[in-house]
Amino acid sequence: MNNFEQYDVVVIGAGPSGALASSLLVQKGWKVLMLEQQMFPRFSIGESLLPQCMEYLAEAKLVSIIHENAEELGFQFKNGAAFHRDGQNTAINFTEKFSPGPGTTFQVKRADFDKLLADKAQEHGVEVRYQHSVIDFTDEAFGATLHVQKNNKQTYNVKAKFVLDASGFGRVLPKLLNLEKPSTFPVRSAYFSHFKDGITDELFDRNKILITVHPKFNDVWYWLIPFSDGTSSIGVVAKQARFNDGCAADTLKQFIEQDPYLKNLLVNREPITQARSISGYSANVSTLYGKHFALLGNAGEFLDPVFSSGVTIALKSAYLIAPLVDDYLKGEVVDFEECYAKPLQAGVDCFKTFVKGWYDNRFQDVIFYSEQNSQVREMISAILAGYAWDKNNPFVAQSERRLNVLAQLCQN
Repeated sequence: MNNFEQYDVVVIGAGPSGALASSLLVQKGWKVLMLEQQMFPRFSIGESLLPQCMEYLAEAKLVSIIHENAEELGFQFKNGAAFHRDGQNTAINFTEKFSPGPGTTFQVKRADFDKLLADKAQEHGVEVRYQHSVIDFTDEAFGATLHVQKNNKQTYNVKAKFVLDASGFGRVLPKLLNLEKPSTFPVRSAYFSHFKDGITDELFDRNKILITVHPKFNDVWYWLIPFSDGTSSIGVVAKQARFNDGCAADTLKQFIEQDPYLKNLLVNREPITQARSISGYSANVSTLYGKHFALLGNAGEFLDPVFSSGVTIALKSAYLIAPLVDDYLKGEVVDFEECYAKPLQAGVDCFKTFVKGWYDNRFQDVIFYSEQNSQVREMISAILAGYAWDKNNPFVAQSERRLNVLAQLCQN
């Protein structure tokens, strides 16, 4: 490699948002390089997709590869979300929703899912380099120069007319450019692992993610994401103060057995991956774009895993930014604030309303209310299916006010 390779666009990170954005741009005829710090496949959480994702993936011709490989890779058909709290059970079907668009999707093993998308992006014409890390960013008159380090510690420079940071929790440009700022959410932790779940309960619906509220602490919840091969991703989320200093596997085991329903449901479980934990994952930034860069997905703002919004927000960001970068490279004037930052933030803020409502119990009271109005239920279903940008939905257009009114009605 020479010292100054030139590309139209360099994408940092080969996860879903990077694969989608690079695929869309290379199909427009641009020369695109995608740099990934790790080697694929690699483990990642965020395994329960939302139906809205399928529209964005279809735009970049990335859907067929998922359907073709779903059975072999254990991807599980998903049509909704189930909820359990202290003996109460309820479920939401995403096919019964207010907003138009797909009502089903998949629960995926992210190592395989991300590699599928990255491989397809490469097939579309994107150049992909694994184990290459961006260690410096220099803004220049007509683009930016990235200083890149290979796994063998050798370095080189790449010039790009525009850079997209899709590095997820790596948050490469926010760290290099001092863009990070604290999240408005409290610091929470998650403990999780993959299991051969051994579930024999005939009433258990593998087509839905199961979200369980801790029997004593309403701010503690569990995810159970089934895959089609009899395995599941299982995790618990709470403020760090709720957890002791034990190892991740012991902590996860203790919390699973604190809930009678989960303890019984998972009595035959066998761990198949090492238990892990992450803490302080909620994040924010001072800006989502600059003169020659934009931040996608988790490199910008990450909320919370409770409604599986992370991949949807990441794909939405890629879907929004790609045509704007296309226009920019053609020499057109682009208003990234009005056309990217504000539209993206609108959906993020909608999700944020319901995440906050979950932890302060307003939304939990709505979810578990026994006499739900069918029209309102469809509006809520649409948001949980990922359609948080559909302003025709009153619970999107006025999320905070509508949720407050609805919660008061349910509580009364």
